[in-house]
Parts: sequence; C-alpha cells; structure tokens
Amino acid sequence: MSRFSEPQHPDFQRLNASVSFDRRLWPQDIAQSRAHARMLEARAIISASDRDELLAGLDRVAQELRDGSFPFAPADEDIHMAIERRLTELAGPVAGRLHTARSRNDQVVTDLAMYTRERAAVAREACTGLMAALLGRAQEHADAPMPGYTHLQRAQPVYLGHHLLAYFWMLARDRRRFAFAEREAGVLPLGAGALAGVNFDTDRRAVAADLGFAGVVPNSIDAVSGRDFALDYLGAAATCATHLSRLGAELVLWSSSEFGFAELPDAWSSGSSIMPQKKNPDAAELLRGKAPRVVAHLAALHGVIHALPLTYNKDLQEDKEHLFDAADTIELALAAATGMLAGVRFDRERMREAAGDELIAATDVADLLVRLGMPFREAHGVVAGLVRTAVESSRKLSELTASDLAAHSALLAGHEAELREILREASWLESKVSEGGTASARLAEQIALARGELDAPAAG
Repeated sequence: MSRFSEPQHPDFQRLNASVSFDRRLWPQDIAQSRAHARMLEARAIISASDRDELLAGLDRVAQELRDGSFPFAPADEDIHMAIERRLTELAGPVAGRLHTARSRNDQVVTDLAMYTRERAAVAREACTGLMAALLGRAQEHADAPMPGYTHLQRAQPVYLGHHLLAYFWMLARDRRRFAFAEREAGVLPLGAGALAGVNFDTDRRAVAADLGFAGVVPNSIDAVSGRDFALDYLGAAATCATHLSRLGAELVLWSSSEFGFAELPDAWSSGSSIMPQKKNPDAAELLRGKAPRVVAHLAALHGVIHALPLTYNKDLQEDKEHLFDAADTIELALAAATGMLAGVRFDRERMREAAGDELIAATDVADLLVRLGMPFREAHGVVAGLVRTAVESSRKLSELTASDLAAHSALLAGHEAELREILREASWLESKVSEGGTASARLAEQIALARGELDAPAAG
C-alpha cells in the first residue's frame, strides 16, 4: 500500500536518484549496518539469530559489491536502498529488521561522516609525503642562491632551500586543517532517527566505539541536518589546492626557457602534437587549473546549506558529489606535486647567475646608510638614485665611481670599502640574520624545525 496514487515521473526518478555517484559509500554503509545489527542484538531489540542472519547477508552483499557482481536495479534510488533491497533478496524477511531504530536520514549522514573522516586521513598523509619531498629538496639546495621575487620582479636573493620551505610550512598548515576535519567527522550521527531520536533504548556509544567514532552528536536535530564536517574538509582541500596552484605556477615559470631554473621530469611532462621540440609542464599547469574547481565545491556546498531549514531536506543530497570530486582532485594533485618535486632538476648555476644581479642588493646598501645614521626613508631615496645612475649608464652598482657615490650621499664617500663588501654576492644572502631569514645559520635552524614538524603528529 502506498501513500501515493500515481507512480513517480521518470524524470523525477532521474532527478531524485543518487545511486550513480553515492555507490562509493557502500563500504561505509555495510560497516555501519553491521555495527547497528550488533547493537540491536546487544540491547535485545532483535534476537541473536536475527543478528547472525543479517551479518551473514551483509557479508554476501559486500562480496558482490567488492567483486562487481552486485545486481543494481533500475528502481534503486541510492546505495542505501540498493543494499537493503539486495539484503532482502538474499536473507529474506529478516532483512526488514535491520532498519529498526534507524532512519535513512541518520544512516546517510553517518556514511558520509565515515567517508569524510577516511578521506581527511588520506589527505593528511599525502600532505606529509609532500612535506617530506619539500624538506628533502630544501636540504639538498640549502646553499643554492636564487632571486626572490615580488611582483614577479627580482627583489632580494634567497637560497632555493629557503624558498622551498615556504611551501613546506603551507603544507604543514594544510595537514593540520585536514586533521581538524578528520576530528570533526569523528562523532557519530547514527541514532538520531529521522530527526527526534528513536523509540528504542539504543546504545549509540557502543555503535560509536564499534565504528571508531570518538563520541556521538549530542543533538538529534543537529545530527541529521549538520554537514559542518564536510565543509571543514572542503575548506582544508580548497586551501591546500590553492597552495598547490602557487607551487604549480612557479614550476611552470621556472621550467620556461625565459627562466631556465628547473627541468621537470619526463614522467610529469607532455609533448606537443605538432612541435616535436616541446616539453610542456602540463602536470604543473593542472595544479593551477584544479584549484578553482576544489574552491568551487566549497562554495557550492555552502550554497546548498545556506538558509536551509532544519532538519533534513533533499537539498542535502547535493553534498556528495562536491565532496567526492574534491577528495579525488586534491588527492591526485598532492600525488602529482610530490612526484614532480621528487624528480625536478634545478639548474643551480642559472639561478646563481640570476641572483648575481647587483641591483637586488639595493636594500642592503640602504641598510648600510641606516647603520651610518641616516633615516631609512632617506636612505631609500639615496639608493634609488644610485640605481638610476647605474641603469642609465649601463653599469653595475659596484662600477660606480667615488664621485658618483658622493654625488648621492656624502656618507658613502668615506665608506666605499664597506659598500664594495656588501655588493659581494655572498653577503647579500648572509646578511639576512633575523629569525626565519635566509642566512645559512637561520636556514639550518629552520631545517631542524621542519624535521621536527614533519615527525610530529598533525593535531587538528
């Protein structure tokens, strides 16, 4: 007997169905159902024989799903109903007891929380792998000078190891964000029923322990309507993807002929369909291109939940594809970034030559004037004049004469030797002695700090 007098329209069935994409939740749904059956028997809500028949039937369903022989039916609305239908076919009427003290509302969100928790753990470990690759390459090139940039213009020299560690610390924060998402997905919604709880004295905490949850969602309304954990995951993924896009952009620039700082591994490059000489940094470019896709999934799920009245609404079915695609994308992007970093070849000599441009020592010259007593803003203007004189006369700063220096500042007239010393390449790098700076001693401190960070468990 049905509440409805006419069948669903085929187009509505297509709109309403989610089995085409939520079938990936079958391992979580089977695990949840097993735990639920065990709890029902422990609370004397079903018999031990019922429990055993249900568990045996679920084992058979799981095997079919695992080996690809599961017979999906046209009427299967979602993976949860598909499993329940097949369990009934295999186990008979006892299958109807499994849904005792459970609604699809709390069942669906529990599966999604389990999935999110698992994917957050995978992303967290992938961040650790990329951090290890970055640290390894930073240690390898801790003594390799390169230009640092602002506005994509040469600004101040740094060591390549120092530059790579900037991404290490970004990934360390990403790892903490994924750990936070993992923790937030670690409370059990199951037991909330449709929205108000269930009419049985269930043991939610036993189910939580069985499934590895740290606790239970304390409010049944919040349990079925909340998707914060998915937003937390997508937020972590969006920020991480954005960080990877910056890394990808620099690898694209550095591997160009104009820069020539790096050559990407053949395994992470593509050729041209018409120009046989080309070696395109497609993998690095895709790190850029994938980032807005992940960010869009975060924005889209915020849009789904925005102004949504409590408790469950069918809108929430739209949580899954955003989460699934974001998880697939960020895990693949992290793997690609790690592979490229492990195999990229840096041209240390080309970088050193670029870092040898004396103009990027201008700030050091200004700081010399500050040490001699001149206010920084005045020193900034003096050095800007020196740079202009050098550029207009096609000379280096070190090639300016004593009279050139004196024309801009009387202070410089008596300190030519100090100026010449500052303009030696090594001094530009080693003068950055503040904590977190690029000087060798400070970089060594940072590498030691990074080793400790890498080995420490990520705390959410």
